Amino acid sequence: MKKFKRFIAITLIFVMTLSMIACTSPTAEEPEQPEEPAEETPATEAPEPEVKEGKVLNIWGWNNEFQGLFNNYFEGKGLVPEGVEVKFTIVPNKDNAYQNALDEALLNQEKAPDDEKIDLFLVEADYALKYVDTDYTLDIIKDVGLTADDISGQYKYTQEIVTDSKGAIKGTSWQATPGLFAYRRSIAKDVLGTDDPEAVQEALSTWDKFYEVAEKAHAKGYKMLSGFDDSYRTFSNNVSAPWVDENNTIIIDDNIYKWIEQTKAFTDNGYNNKTSLWDDQWAADQGPAGKVFGFFYSTWGINFTLLGNALETPLPEGVSATGDPEAYRAATEGNGIFGDYAVCYGPQNYYWGGSWLCAAAGSDNIELVREIMKTMTCDKETLTTITKDTQDFTNNIEAMEALAADDSFASAFLGGQNHIKLFLGSAKGIDMSNISPYDQGMNEEIQTAFRDYFNGTVDYDTALNNFYTAVIEKYPELKRPE
Repeated sequence: MKKFKRFIAITLIFVMTLSMIACTSPTAEEPEQPEEPAEETPATEAPEPEVKEGKVLNIWGWNNEFQGLFNNYFEGKGLVPEGVEVKFTIVPNKDNAYQNALDEALLNQEKAPDDEKIDLFLVEADYALKYVDTDYTLDIIKDVGLTADDISGQYKYTQEIVTDSKGAIKGTSWQATPGLFAYRRSIAKDVLGTDDPEAVQEALSTWDKFYEVAEKAHAKGYKMLSGFDDSYRTFSNNVSAPWVDENNTIIIDDNIYKWIEQTKAFTDNGYNNKTSLWDDQWAADQGPAGKVFGFFYSTWGINFTLLGNALETPLPEGVSATGDPEAYRAATEGNGIFGDYAVCYGPQNYYWGGSWLCAAAGSDNIELVREIMKTMTCDKETLTTITKDTQDFTNNIEAMEALAADDSFASAFLGGQNHIKLFLGSAKGIDMSNISPYDQGMNEEIQTAFRDYFNGTVDYDTALNNFYTAVIEKYPELKRPE
C-alpha cells in the first residue's frame, strides 16, 4: 500500500510538471510575448486571534490586606476593565484552613467553570516553595508577560523566595519585610536613661548586651520580651543550612538551639511574660498597660499589628490611613501610647514574613493579572504612594532610598522617626539561601514543642522528641538524625 501511494504521488508530480511545460512553452502559431512585470501585492499579516479575557477575576488570600491595597491603588484608579467583576475569596490561616481550601481549588482548577477559576492567589514566605515548585503557578516572565526590566527595581530576595528549582520566578510582591526591634521610648528612658534610637541600638547591638539590658529592665519591674516566640525569627532566619538535608534528614541549626537556650534563660529569670505570638496577653503587652521593653517586628507588624495594639481606643470601623487620612490622624494621635515606640536594628539582622502574588495556571485573565502585578509590585510611583500612606516598606529600592533620604518623611506612631532608613539598612543583609519547602511546619512545631519545656512541664529531651514526632507525622518522608 505504501509503495502504491508513493507511485501515485510520483505520477501526479510528473503529470503536473508536463502540464506546466505545455502551458508555458511558446508555439509556432502564437509567438512568445515579452513578460509584463507582475504587480506586487502588499503582504498582509494574518490577524492575531483575539484573546478573550474572563469576566470574573478571582483572587484568593487569607486576610484583606491586599484587598485594601487593590481597592485603593488599582481598582480605585479605574484600572479594572469595564465589565470585569473582581471577586476576593478570603479564608483565614487558622488551622491551615487557607492552604487546605486553596489546595482543593487548585486541584479542581482545570475542571472549574471559567468564571470560577483562580486567577491570582497569595502565599507567605514560609510555604511559598510548596506552590512555586509546581505547575499550579505561572512563570511571571514567560507566561504572564512581565519583563526583566519591570522587576529590576525589586529586592532580589523577594524574587529568590518565589524562584522554582528550574530558575523560573513564580510570584512577585509589593513589599519587602526586613525586621527591626521596636521598643517603648518611655521604658528605654527609665532603664537606659535615653530613648534615642542610636543610643538604644548601641545598648542592644549584641545578644550579650541584649541580655544585660534584660537584667536592668527586670530590676526596674519590666519584661524585656513578652513571650517565648518574640525573638524566634531573629534566630530562625539566620540559619546556616535548610531544615532538611539531601537525605531527607531533619537538621536543627545551631541558631535554633541558641533560641531555645536564650528563651529558657529568659523564662526562668522572669525576663519575659510567658506569652505566645498572637495570644491576648501578648497583644495587651504592646498596649498602654504593658510593661514590656520591646518587640521584634518586621514592616507589616509595626505599621499594622503593633500600632493597633498600642491604641487605647480602637480605630472606628472603616477608618484607615488610606481610606480617610484625616479621620485616621484624629483617631490615633494621643490615643493610648501612640508615639511612644521607636525602632532600632537590635542584635541581629533578620526578615519576617511577607506576601506574594502568584498567577494560577488556567487563569483566563492573564492580561489583567499582568497589569495588576506590574502596577502593584513594579511601579515606583504606586509603591512610593503606598509607603507614604501606610508607612509600610515597599518593594522598590529606588523609592525606599528616596524616602529614607527625605527629611520630611516620618512616622508619627514612632515619635517622628524615619523608620524607612533603618529598614533600608536591614533589607541589605537578608539572605534567602537556606529556605526550604518545610519551613512553615518546622517553625510551627519547634515553637509548639518547646513551649512545654520553657514552662517546665516537660524536660528538654521530651520536648525534642515531641518535635521530631510532630514533624514526621506532618512530613512522613522525613527522618530524624541517627
